[in-house]
Amino acid sequence: MDKRFNPISLQEQVQLRKQAVDGVLAHPEWDLRHLRTTMRLTIKEMAKVTGLSERTLRDIESGRSGGTIATAEKLLGLVGLRLLIGRIPAKPDNNGA
Repeated sequence: MDKRFNPISLQEQVQLRKQAVDGVLAHPEWDLRHLRTTMRLTIKEMAKVTGLSERTLRDIESGRSGGTIATAEKLLGLVGLRLLIGRIPAKPDNNGA
C-alpha cells in the first residue's frame, strides 16, 4: 500500500479492489492512474504486483505509450479481470442475397 495513506484493513482492501473492478467495467476508457490511485498503490508497488516495469507504467500514465495486449492483460489481472478478444458477428445482408 502507498505509504502516504494510513494502513487499512483487509476488508477495506477488498472493498477498494471491488471499486476498481466496478470502475473498469463501467468505464472501459479508464486511465491507469485512476485505477492505481483507487487501489492506493504507488507505481513501484503496481509494478511489483503486475510484473510490469515502473517505466512502462509511467509511460502509459503519461500517454507516451498505449501498452500492448500483454500489458493490458497484466493490468486487468490486477483486479481479477481478463481481456477477451472475439470476432464481431457480421450483420445480415437485408437484400435477400
